[in-house]
Amino acid sequence: MAETTLSSNIQAYQKKTAANTLTRLLRYSAVRLVTLFVTVVVGVYLTILIANMGGYVDEILRGEIRERISVSISQNPAYRDYTVEQRNQLIQAEIAQEEERLGLNQPFLIRSLSFLRNALTLNFGRALNMTSDSGSRQVSLILLERLPSTLVLFGTSNLLLFFISVFLALALSRHYGSWADKIIVALSPTSAAPPWFYGIFLILIFAAWLRVLPFGGMVSAPPPTNRLEYALDLLVHMILPASALFLSSIFLSIYNWRTFFLIYSSEDYVEMAKAKGLTARDIERRYILRPTLPTIVTSFALLLIGLWTGAIITETIFNWPGLGRTLYRAIGLYDTPVIVASTIIFAYLLAITVFVLDFIYALLDPRVKVGGAQ
Repeated sequence: MAETTLSSNIQAYQKKTAANTLTRLLRYSAVRLVTLFVTVVVGVYLTILIANMGGYVDEILRGEIRERISVSISQNPAYRDYTVEQRNQLIQAEIAQEEERLGLNQPFLIRSLSFLRNALTLNFGRALNMTSDSGSRQVSLILLERLPSTLVLFGTSNLLLFFISVFLALALSRHYGSWADKIIVALSPTSAAPPWFYGIFLILIFAAWLRVLPFGGMVSAPPPTNRLEYALDLLVHMILPASALFLSSIFLSIYNWRTFFLIYSSEDYVEMAKAKGLTARDIERRYILRPTLPTIVTSFALLLIGLWTGAIITETIFNWPGLGRTLYRAIGLYDTPVIVASTIIFAYLLAITVFVLDFIYALLDPRVKVGGAQ
């Protein structure tokens, strides 16, 4: 009888604990989502204000509209017999119609709130200027047509950079003070130069001087019709920009991860594992990589979402038709919808990544509890 009562109490306690855990998890998820959403809203609205220069871009667009319409009507032979007053009236009517189409007839505060609502609902609308080389005016199409180019280049180079850095750093942490370790430490300051700096020198050496690689672009003009030849031509054009991205970060990345692994290698439990006679591979897998997995996963996740933005200057130098070059052109043309669209997508990706990482941490490290330990 006592055993039955004890078993019932245990089952009741387990159900109560599970219910409390689920309630705490749901409460934490709701609060976290609301917090991230508010952060995204604030960040996007600030981007709208900055991209529009507090409304000054509207004045620039109004000036461009007036100049374009005035020149168009003045040079149109159909209006040659019009008087000056008739032309001015026609110009003013065309200007008013164009400003109404673009929403420039409204105050900037109202337009900024409209921008915010459309951005949060992913209704990006049409680009104000010809940001896309293909002539497309839909912002979503402009971004989607440039996304594959960015993923091919930056996905390949950054993934190679990440995995090579981690594995070489792990190997260096086993040989602290060796000649290879000293070389990496000595070369780490070279990563202070940005990728476009290395890109300029690579272009001068391999394209202008040796003439073994193309100056830029994604494929040759005209592009090969055969798929295999197209892929090989694409790889040839990727060599210089991918090398610039790789060289600008590899040594500092290895140095950072090597230092990170050295900190965990000096823990007491690692020394105890060595005293027990465990192999170096087992020690790395169980006592070094296991506790560092949350940091490694975080870096990898941020690397993936960082592919969305590309590299503005590097893509421009190599004439690579990616998202970075598109964003550069949008900034130069004051194309606010493209700038805001790129920002809001990155903001959503970052918020989702941060939210998911909280749960991944709990799976990787049993010491971490979602919602906090009670």
